[in-house]
Amino acid sequence: MLVIEQLRKQYGSFNLDCSLEVKPGYVTGLIGQNGAGKSTTLKAILGLISADSGIITVQGKDIREFDGKDKQDIGVVLADSGFSGYLTIDDIVPVLENLYESFDREFFLKKVKHFELPRNKKLKEFSTGMRAKLKVLTAISHQATLLILDEPTVGLDVIARDELLEMLREFMEQDGERAILISSHISGDLEGLCDDLYMIHDGRIVLHEDTDVLLDQYAVLKADEEQYAALDKEYVIRRRKEKYGYRILTNQRQYYVENYPKLIIEKAGIDEVITMMVRGEAV
Repeated sequence: MLVIEQLRKQYGSFNLDCSLEVKPGYVTGLIGQNGAGKSTTLKAILGLISADSGIITVQGKDIREFDGKDKQDIGVVLADSGFSGYLTIDDIVPVLENLYESFDREFFLKKVKHFELPRNKKLKEFSTGMRAKLKVLTAISHQATLLILDEPTVGLDVIARDELLEMLREFMEQDGERAILISSHISGDLEGLCDDLYMIHDGRIVLHEDTDVLLDQYAVLKADEEQYAALDKEYVIRRRKEKYGYRILTNQRQYYVENYPKLIIEKAGIDEVITMMVRGEAV
């Protein structure tokens, strides 16, 4: 669906060097701390910034060759963009009808009613959750095959996040060839939605893993100095020195469970993996 090959972009001392793939039928998460390169990557995909080099293709076609019709196959939610706050939903419906040949007015207005979004209220008076739902609803209402979502749930409460994520799940269930690339720093969103994850740090992809594998097989080991010295380090990805000894990230939890019964072993979630990959050191 989407393939990025050696995408490079330099901003002062920051260098982006990124390769990744989003497969049809997949929800792919792009994770990393602020400033790691997530938004730069997404904006390069959309042509909002020019890349220094690299190739980006969607369904086998170079994005530099995309025409207006090709672009209609992509739905977009960016954290720093949206409709004018002086418009209402009733104002933007005809705009969407003119922008997208496949805009589904009936579906759009049905979801507007379902989410209790006021049609005649100016968007600047919407809550954060209402604006977020409208952005995602707009992105999925024109039969897009690929969604590019940059922090779509930021600032939302638990209920609003759950409703928005359910909307994305329904979008994927309707067509097995659709795909989503989503960046978020809210690990719960990614754990419950994404099929695989790419982690970006200092402009480079440092980890790619199936979400189920990460949640099942990755672990944090806690070892004192003596335990660490005797530890088989073949499956150690990162280590971090602590007062008691070492905190260790591994992708082979079961191996250490079976062979080191006295070791403290905790499953690693996305947040722990990010922390260890950024603050830990390679062995």
